[in-house]
Amino acid sequence: MRILSGRAAKANVERLAARGSQFSTFEPQVRRIVNDVRRSGDSALRKYAERWDGLASRQSLKVSTAELEEAFRFLQPDLKKALRQAGQNIRQFCEWQRPRTWTRTRSGIALGQLIRPLESVGCYVPGGRYPLISTLLMTVIPAQVAGVKRIVVVSPKPSPQVMAAAAMLGVREFYRVGGAQAIAALAYGTKTIARVDKIVGPGNAYVTAAKKLVAFDCAIDFLAGPTEAVVLSDSGRADYIASDLVAQAEHDPEALAVFITTSRKLAQSVAKSVSCAAKGNVTALRSLRRQGSILIAESRQQAREWANRIAPEHITVSNQDLPFIQNAGSIFVGDYSPQSAGDYASGPNHVLPTAGQARFRGGLSVLDFVKIITVQNLSASGLRRISAAIECLAETEGLSAHAQSVRVRCARA
Repeated sequence: MRILSGRAAKANVERLAARGSQFSTFEPQVRRIVNDVRRSGDSALRKYAERWDGLASRQSLKVSTAELEEAFRFLQPDLKKALRQAGQNIRQFCEWQRPRTWTRTRSGIALGQLIRPLESVGCYVPGGRYPLISTLLMTVIPAQVAGVKRIVVVSPKPSPQVMAAAAMLGVREFYRVGGAQAIAALAYGTKTIARVDKIVGPGNAYVTAAKKLVAFDCAIDFLAGPTEAVVLSDSGRADYIASDLVAQAEHDPEALAVFITTSRKLAQSVAKSVSCAAKGNVTALRSLRRQGSILIAESRQQAREWANRIAPEHITVSNQDLPFIQNAGSIFVGDYSPQSAGDYASGPNHVLPTAGQARFRGGLSVLDFVKIITVQNLSASGLRRISAAIECLAETEGLSAHAQSVRVRCARA
């Protein structure tokens, strides 16, 4: 990892702060795939699944309930135990997070909100280099806690472990499709896969570009890019810091790994520890060479400002720094909160904003699967109490019928 200070460090922070989602390169090809699925439905979906995902010509697009249950039945006992523990923790966190219906009444005006789940969601679980069992848990469980009736999982070449996790959660719609074609099927529907109201979950650049293209026709969570990790520390343990940076770097060759400190001595120790921890990990080494950096700030205040400018997906800080972090997908506090705890089993969601989107939103949550609908119930006396304000504002805007809709009621009350 490069150690940067002074102007070079500041320039690197500005470069990182200006980073964006680089999906436009793929849009022309992705648009053709999406349009093909819209026109041709299952035939296009199957064509791409056979071409890119190894789907056999006679194999069903849908994974049967029997297949899911068989996968769970043959799952190793230790993995079953781990899935159950992680699932319980994620579900408990989602229960705490779930918004509530409420009503408040004052002077003849009753106001409140109703919480209504979405009817249907599609959960994208990447295939790729590793079977992301945890992503299935992180997308399906909050939808279940929210009360979503129809939960659809799509995943290219799903591993037995991913299918077993789906069985454990009671998933009944699971399709062995991925890529832009799976996003198009979820957004527009085919004979086999009925359209959904919202699509959630991370994916590669093609998946993300497809989510961007369908976003006006089907809701999405957000556009998630390569993993990002920042650690902010002046006195932490070099081996702990290095382990977090390497852990997130192994996700993707384009992953971002940054250590921010005011201590040159610690910076040098972390650089050495990273080299040791990443040895033999090809993906992590590529990522750290491309996107890894150690930034030496002139003060604690500057270090905190840099962290907020970068707005990372994951950040590790001390208790003293926690109150100053404004922009992050998920925050990990102290020596014994490794970022991988959040990736798997502590409870909060690991589907998190990247590319600076943490400036304006947090990670996937139960809130992504519900609608908050406001309710207003005014009595005659309650309406009279605010009628003058309504009429004045309506007339000022030139909307006289709005004002009249109040007058006609108050005249009769």
